[in-house]
Amino acid sequence: MTCHDMSSIIWRMPKVKFATKLEATVLKELRAHAKVSKVPIAEIVSQAVAEHLRMVQVRPAFRDAADQVMAEHSELLQRLAK
Repeated sequence: MTCHDMSSIIWRMPKVKFATKLEATVLKELRAHAKVSKVPIAEIVSQAVAEHLRMVQVRPAFRDAADQVMAEHSELLQRLAK
């Protein structure tokens, strides 16, 4: 799923008000980026959070697959490491 796909999904979903605290410099950069790109801050934050969640959900699956490969091929991997 691309960022464009995520953005169209995010815009069709009902919105819920949410508040959080950001470092002052991050907020300043966010506001400047939103102004230049003409994208609402809410959309930028929604996309960033969705992307973060997608990434952290992939990591356990990748880690499990890597562990499986290492377990199945430990002897070969040890020989290659020498």
